[in-house]
Amino acid sequence: MSDGVLVPAYVGLGSNLDDPAMQLRRAFDALGALPQTRLVARSALYQNPPMGPAGQPDFVNAVAGLLTALAPDVLLAALQAIEDRHGRRRDGSRWGPRVLDLDLLLYGDRRLQTGTLTLPHPGLSERAFVLWPLAQVAPDLRLPLGARVASLAAAMGNADLRRLDD
Repeated sequence: MSDGVLVPAYVGLGSNLDDPAMQLRRAFDALGALPQTRLVARSALYQNPPMGPAGQPDFVNAVAGLLTALAPDVLLAALQAIEDRHGRRRDGSRWGPRVLDLDLLLYGDRRLQTGTLTLPHPGLSERAFVLWPLAQVAPDLRLPLGARVASLAAAMGNADLRRLDD
């Protein structure tokens, strides 16, 4: 725990199996129920082509903004427990189809690299399906190296994203 101090954290949500929009709505509810954590922002849902192997369904992605007193590793374990409850199977393949993917994108301005967690999340500044929903919930947010999220999103463009009605 981080001594009861609430730290802003951002979580990327993604799904492309078993009614992805419903999976993300349920995941938002689960995030809001985490101990010592408040869900303070949720982006719209965005549909986009998969980043990984061809032949899989489109993904639906979103971002949640949290205030949490959980330490980064404890929060990561809680996110993985939510994934597991949603039926996530970890078979070692990257970027394949999945029922639910929850990525800890940012934890305050913390920079961290362990065997299980890298903050900020690698590739964060290169993925429109993360930057656009993150910019929606925190447009003035600056990444630890100083880049403003909304500026990165605008520079990247959003041609492959389709905002879904919520």
